[in-house]
Amino acid sequence: MENLAGSMDNICHNTQMNFEDAGHIFTVFSAMNEMRKIGQLCDITLEVSGTKILAHRVVLAANSAYFNAMFNSEMVEKSMSHIEIREIDSNAMKLLIEFIYTGQLTITEANVLSLLPASSLLQLMIIRETCCQFLRNQLQPSNCLGIRKFADTHSCQELQVCSLKYALDNFQEVSLTEEFLSLSYEDMISLISDNHLNVADEETVYDATIRWIKHDSKSREIHFSTLLSHVRLPLVERNFLINQILVEPLVRENNQAKDLVIEAMKYHLSFENRTGNSPRTQHRKPDGLTEFIFAIGGGSLFTTHNECEFFDPRDNTWLEFTPTNQRRSRAGVACLNRYIYVIGGYNNGSKTLSSVEFFDPLTNVWTDTTAMGTKRSCHGVAELNNIIYAVGGYDGINCLSSAERFDPLMSAWFSVNSLEIKRRYTRLLALNGSLYVVGGFDGANHLASVERYDPREGKWIAVAPMLSRRSSCGATVMDNKIYVVGGNDGTLCMSSAERYDPIRNAWENISSMQNRRSTHELVEINGLLYALGGNDGSNSLNTVEFYTPEDNKWSMNNSMILRRSGLGAVKLECCDFRNSLIESTNLEKSSPYSSIISTKSLDLNFKESTAISHSDDKPI
Repeated sequence: MENLAGSMDNICHNTQMNFEDAGHIFTVFSAMNEMRKIGQLCDITLEVSGTKILAHRVVLAANSAYFNAMFNSEMVEKSMSHIEIREIDSNAMKLLIEFIYTGQLTITEANVLSLLPASSLLQLMIIRETCCQFLRNQLQPSNCLGIRKFADTHSCQELQVCSLKYALDNFQEVSLTEEFLSLSYEDMISLISDNHLNVADEETVYDATIRWIKHDSKSREIHFSTLLSHVRLPLVERNFLINQILVEPLVRENNQAKDLVIEAMKYHLSFENRTGNSPRTQHRKPDGLTEFIFAIGGGSLFTTHNECEFFDPRDNTWLEFTPTNQRRSRAGVACLNRYIYVIGGYNNGSKTLSSVEFFDPLTNVWTDTTAMGTKRSCHGVAELNNIIYAVGGYDGINCLSSAERFDPLMSAWFSVNSLEIKRRYTRLLALNGSLYVVGGFDGANHLASVERYDPREGKWIAVAPMLSRRSSCGATVMDNKIYVVGGNDGTLCMSSAERYDPIRNAWENISSMQNRRSTHELVEINGLLYALGGNDGSNSLNTVEFYTPEDNKWSMNNSMILRRSGLGAVKLECCDFRNSLIESTNLEKSSPYSSIISTKSLDLNFKESTAISHSDDKPI
């Protein structure tokens, strides 16, 4: 010992060594859990629905704010050794006590609905949140409404919001479930009145409403006219309105419902007054819409394309999507009701077309629809007040001044007053309730002239001409101004650009593009102008450049997949079109959460379980 003491004198007095047993907490709590199981040193008995559970007060209080308050305040239970707890499931209590001692818990379909309220009562928030996550992962059309109601009952705000969003995003499938038919009147109103309801058409909402009413006609008919007022009947197709809604007994026997149908019919019959001022004439806006640019058809060398591609501005990527049914170049393209319409053009044999087809991004399918009354290529196309207009162009023989409009509610084309000047290779734009046709070629001259059409006045009026003659230019609207870029003035392919201010009725030059372009497209997205493809006077282009108005500058962007002159392009908001396209082509694996759950009676049928645990080296 003396030798050891002498050796210690040679050690620095400030030297120390810290030691930590990483498994200490786990070892201690494991020992305490074993003691609990055999009733050793337990000082509290919890009784739940006749089931007695032994435990240690200090362990419960250290893990649960509920027990902490019970044992450390002036509550009567503070001095009790036997406490009965009501309004909680005994199985859930046993699992939660086990979790308190071990940090481990397996959540399944059999216990999640009892664990969530029990963990709320005991203020074990990590379990409550994990239960909510478990339910979010399992949302399906057949259970989302029941989960929403369950979340509302237990004040799970995030779960309630998620389940409602799921129901809105998947309304068509949800409306076919038993849960939907069992909705309360208040919940039904909340659902179908929501402007974020994701439906392809209002016919879907009407059919769902009729099914809900007829599920319990005796008690629900009284609500019919109120519910019908939240269906946007003016946006329903005319044939459906006449052949389905007008003959429905619920409508014929209800004067308020008949008034709503009359309102819809007046809307159908009045092109000029379709301004969308009423909530029932405005299309719904689902959450999560993303803007994409869609490039359609066109040609290069001796080929006319039916291949299509789209641009995702989030990562500057071009990707292919479903080809059109017909090959088309110099067609008109417009968006209407979340569909893309491609109108006329000419095909591989240079045959001028009157045919029309539309693309549904939800199904990734092109569908033929009613053809125009006149064959047209190199024409102007635009959408205004839910009507598509087609003006001018070339019918294979003559340059045209005629115009027509397509009503999707009637699926028919109707004549419109003709332009003042014949025009092909022209552009048509909608701005502030009017149409503007710019430039073009009349068969002899390249044009700088511009005409404006107000549907309420029904006539074309000349406004200030462009600063340059332009045919085959690109044109679009941004910030209440018309932008026109490139084109051909009869001597050369142009790169210059200008914009029109309708308030001043004046044009002004802006910075020129980096490339000469004609037969190209110009599309606005996210406050930038994108010039796509076209021809530089020698070759078809796949290059893309964009204009930043703040800097008055053009910059190059990623090129399209194909060279395209005479293409059509348009911006469209879609519900995650890129992912739905991947799914439709089987390039993405199915979701791991594929089980179907029914919560009509709060009885879930999951095929998954979730296990959670605390780390071994951290205190509980």
